[in-house]
Amino acid sequence: MEHTISLNDFPDISLLFGAQNCNIKLMKKKFNVDILARDHLKILGDAHSIECITRVVEQVKAKILKKGNISQKEVNMIIEKHLSKETETKTETESQEEKEYFPISPRTLGQKNYLLAMKKNDIVFAIGPAGTGKTHLAVAMALDALHKNTVRKLILVRPAVEAGEKLGFLPGDFQAKVNPYLRPLYDSLYDLGGYDRVKKYMEKSIIEVAPLAYMRGRTLENAFIILDEAQNTTGGQMRMFLTRMGLHSKTVVTGDQTQVDLPPGQISGLVEAGKILRGVRGIEFAHLTQNDIVRHRLVQRIVEAYEKKSQNSHNQ
Repeated sequence: MEHTISLNDFPDISLLFGAQNCNIKLMKKKFNVDILARDHLKILGDAHSIECITRVVEQVKAKILKKGNISQKEVNMIIEKHLSKETETKTETESQEEKEYFPISPRTLGQKNYLLAMKKNDIVFAIGPAGTGKTHLAVAMALDALHKNTVRKLILVRPAVEAGEKLGFLPGDFQAKVNPYLRPLYDSLYDLGGYDRVKKYMEKSIIEVAPLAYMRGRTLENAFIILDEAQNTTGGQMRMFLTRMGLHSKTVVTGDQTQVDLPPGQISGLVEAGKILRGVRGIEFAHLTQNDIVRHRLVQRIVEAYEKKSQNSHNQ
């Protein structure tokens, strides 16, 4: 979920944010959410965490207005108080959540929310940085649906967008040229489904891995469809893909909005979809953050460093 807290009526937001945004960073870490701090706070996370942060912000604001300042210790105490309430609430619903079956164990809260979104919705957009498991978890859910005969086909697609290298310089026919772009999908399939099993399914066209262009004009029924690297689609391509969905099908769209390889000035179809489709019933946006990165620990530090540079550029 996404929620915005307006700060237009607050006299000194620097006191609220803390030195070098330390209060905002603490809230992000403690509640496992993403917060964009400007003249407002934009929070991306689950509904309960957003509610807790909203209350924290209101109490911090009230204390500043009353005393004229607030210490780091006081902010931490307010956060911890709401964090303990959040834990109590989660404990009450833990028995119910434990009944949820996942074909793969989530390693972070963000991943768990993402898996729940895929179970409950026919279209899910998973947006987040590299290493958060966007594609891997989607493939796991798709293979599970195939195994249970919930769907009859698994279709994985990617836009074949050049990222600094020209397809024309690669050897072979068109299929050979696009295969390197599809390799990450094959890797997830083989890792989760086993090479022999996946190969057998592919020979029978039960599993299909293809460039996005191959989807035009098709109607995909009884299928689990995954669009990977969706940040590299145009608005027209995204609309085309989403409208391929037929009866008894489920669609997952994954992407990282910070890694767009489209020509300068071209709006990403993933970014556009987030503005057009947010709030549409049956569609959910699952936002993963650097806290959900499960690759090498340096990947998280790299993502944080680039995000910090990006934020500094916006502030200048």
